[in-house]
Amino acid sequence: MNMWISYVSSLIDGTPSWIILAAIAAVAIVVALAIHRLVFFLLERRLRNADSFAWLLILRKTKGPAAFAAVMVALSLALQLGPISGSAADALTRLMQVAFIALVTWVAIVTADIFGSIYLRRLRLDVEDNLLARKHVTQIRILKRALVTIIGLIGVASALMTFDQVRQLGVSLFASAGVAGLAVGLAARPLLTSLIAGVQIAITQPIRIQDAVIVEGEYGTIEEITSTYVVVQLWDWRRMILPLNYFIEKPFQNWTRDTSSLIGAVMIYVDYCADVGAIRRKLEEIVKTTPLWDGRVVNLQVSDATEVSIQLRALVSARSAPAAWDLRCFVREALIAFIGSELAPSLPRGRRQLIDHLNSDEASLAPRPSSSANAGIGNEKEGRTAEAARQR
Repeated sequence: MNMWISYVSSLIDGTPSWIILAAIAAVAIVVALAIHRLVFFLLERRLRNADSFAWLLILRKTKGPAAFAAVMVALSLALQLGPISGSAADALTRLMQVAFIALVTWVAIVTADIFGSIYLRRLRLDVEDNLLARKHVTQIRILKRALVTIIGLIGVASALMTFDQVRQLGVSLFASAGVAGLAVGLAARPLLTSLIAGVQIAITQPIRIQDAVIVEGEYGTIEEITSTYVVVQLWDWRRMILPLNYFIEKPFQNWTRDTSSLIGAVMIYVDYCADVGAIRRKLEEIVKTTPLWDGRVVNLQVSDATEVSIQLRALVSARSAPAAWDLRCFVREALIAFIGSELAPSLPRGRRQLIDHLNSDEASLAPRPSSSANAGIGNEKEGRTAEAARQR
């Protein structure tokens, strides 16, 4: 036994220090991750049985930072047992400082995500009147992304400031505030512009999640608002990507700014002899048969007149933009079917004046002399006859 111990000791003494240090670090990492996995498995199982969603959500979101913290603690304890020289100790100390800053940054980001998720869990977007929910969802998501961006920038800056060269560069930039500072400011301008635009949209809210908008001549709904751009889902499922400052600097239409209810217009063209009252009564019957109508607005008016027809405008209201579109199509189809089957003479038709010539030969088309002219011609013939008789 003593011989075996002496053999292992001699083997360890002959091994390079970095191999021993790497082996100790590897064992420490494996042990830390195993303990972390076991503890979280037991906690998750207990919280799932207790049906505590909030604590279960916190546990799942802190699983990654907790594993990183466990590895850091294990390495700190294990590296004290290994042979570390002066330069290696400095490098490991610097590495642990950067790891600690990364851990704090990660914990701050996860904390912001947890509070945002718990707050948004109380809001429902799958109901018809979801204006208040969309307002809060938009605010929380934009502000959370802005906060995460700021936390990440602070964490990266803090990690870089642990290095002497970077710290001296930063001090020189702040001290000079010259060309280098101007270059850094210009490079960070797009990021700052997007960040400020996101905060402005979160506060003023010209757009919200699931708002119906008209942008660049296209109809769509706001699908996602990120820290730099907005995703608009168009009516045919295409996606239009627009920068955040587009909705600050350029005009656009927001159909659900104050309420999700909308009024849709349907245009129908009929003849001048159409029974507008019958069509109006039929419109009221049509909207009462569909759940798309919200029961608020239904109206029919003669909005215009041309040379051959009159224009009827039917106004109907719905609870949302998609429902308003479907209701307009339904009303248009039903009115066309009613006019075609019940009021066929009311369909638009062109009118012409036709002249029918029964005798279209040249003799009938030639002008005929009047009775007085015929009498004059007869008297002239009689005079010529009498003159010829006297000459004989």
